[in-house]
Amino acid sequence: MEPFSPIAEETVAAVSTPFGEGAIAVIRLAGPRAIEIAREIFRSRKPVAELPPRAQQLGRIVDGARTLDEALLSVHRAPASYTGDDLVEIHCHGGILVTRRILDLLLERGARVAEPGEFTRRAFLNGKMDLTQAEAVMDLIRAQTDLALRAATEQLEGRLGRHIVVLREALLSILAHVEAHIDFPDEDIDPATGAALLESVDSVRGEVARLLRTADQGQVLREGLRTVIFGEPNAGKSSLLNRLLGYERAIVSHLPGTTRDTLEEVVNIRGVPVRLIDTAGVRPSSDLLENAGIERTRDALSRASLALEVVDASIPPSTTIADRPAAPTILILNKCDLGVDPAWAERAGAIRISCKTGEGFDALTQAIFDAAMKGGGNPDDYLIAINARHKACLTSAAAALDAARSALEQNLSPEFIAIELRAALDAVGEVAGRLDADEILGEIFSKFCIGK
Repeated sequence: MEPFSPIAEETVAAVSTPFGEGAIAVIRLAGPRAIEIAREIFRSRKPVAELPPRAQQLGRIVDGARTLDEALLSVHRAPASYTGDDLVEIHCHGGILVTRRILDLLLERGARVAEPGEFTRRAFLNGKMDLTQAEAVMDLIRAQTDLALRAATEQLEGRLGRHIVVLREALLSILAHVEAHIDFPDEDIDPATGAALLESVDSVRGEVARLLRTADQGQVLREGLRTVIFGEPNAGKSSLLNRLLGYERAIVSHLPGTTRDTLEEVVNIRGVPVRLIDTAGVRPSSDLLENAGIERTRDALSRASLALEVVDASIPPSTTIADRPAAPTILILNKCDLGVDPAWAERAGAIRISCKTGEGFDALTQAIFDAAMKGGGNPDDYLIAINARHKACLTSAAAALDAARSALEQNLSPEFIAIELRAALDAVGEVAGRLDADEILGEIFSKFCIGK
């Protein structure tokens, strides 16, 4: 076996902890000269080149004869490092000046400033992870709820990547039969029957469809569900916001028109990040400021993923709100502690609550969760939630598979079928960043005795 050879030729450095003062800062140095550069600025009982892998060594960061800081340094040798390169991590004191000065030392000795995401990009290029895992790193950092964190962790561990591998292997098997029939027509090798091929294509197409159904959940887990609270004045919209948040964020008053602008906060509802937007009450008004707030309400509703319509259930319905939102809407009958007007009794699906007593909030949060997750299903499916790039790739794969199926049904030439299957294979491979035409030939020879 040939020795591992990292792709990157430059050595890069960056501060990996947030900018500002803190107890500790972490500086990363990766590339072929990482250990050499670290040796020039670090003094300890044991030389940097002799440090055991992944063990921290206490020492001094020096600039010539001057000591800048006392720090811990660890060496991660290729290929057993995050990036696949030689990687050095320096844990120094977290002052802005000392951190900047240590980074400058590394740059002065031949490293360059790492670009955004470059350490993870190197990990992908060096085969340490696939693209889905690389993307999961940022999802993990940005996760706002436990469910989003679990989804990112599962993807980082390769759950989606494993699904993609299974899909690619299935497509390779189908394509191998078709390619063999094209390239070796004189051999005593018949492709699978049309019915069996159709069944195989349908099986792959079904799995692609299942992954595509997680796209909306993936967007919600990554970006939050944009949820607009709207209704007439004094229905309890701001009280609902405060109750869901668990603290007094919005001013609550019995005077109508108190809320003049939109307020936005993120709340964790059963593991789903929900971006709650409180809006001005909608009613006819001659007040210019109130009308400006009402216009902002309409604008927020036009961009909502979910709308929560709050009404005062103790009084009969009115027709003040003429424009209904296009987004799915949950009708919330508030102030049920004051009694419910009989006119509301026939409103199917309405959630009865009281912002004053807390009645009905379990049912409300469940309804919001169901709306975010498109009605439930297996919770484990949420942990394979794809992102927008995955969706675009899998949508292309689905279209190619549909075209391949149509070609099979019409008994067209195998060349036409192969073109569509190759397109599907490329699209699926793009999800994880794996594209290798030679695999098709390898699949053929692994299953057929050709040219023996």
